[in-house]
Amino acid sequence: MLNIDLQYFAQLQDAAGRAHEIRTTSAPTAADLYDELRDVYSFALEPACMRVAINAAFSPWEQPLRDGDHVVFIPPVTGG
Repeated sequence: MLNIDLQYFAQLQDAAGRAHEIRTTSAPTAADLYDELRDVYSFALEPACMRVAINAAFSPWEQPLRDGDHVVFIPPVTGG
């Protein structure tokens, strides 16, 4: 099991009801972790619409996770 430091923004934060959490998971990749979180929080966004950052670097969705990783799922945002 891995302890992953998660940070949420925008609609993901709204759906999760929090901006941050430490989650224990057996998900081997960021994609698997997002699928797990979709089941828990009913996230509506598809991964293809977002980016993922692991330890402050944009990463591929299939990058293996390691214990203690900091993961941020970055949804599309608008602004001006």
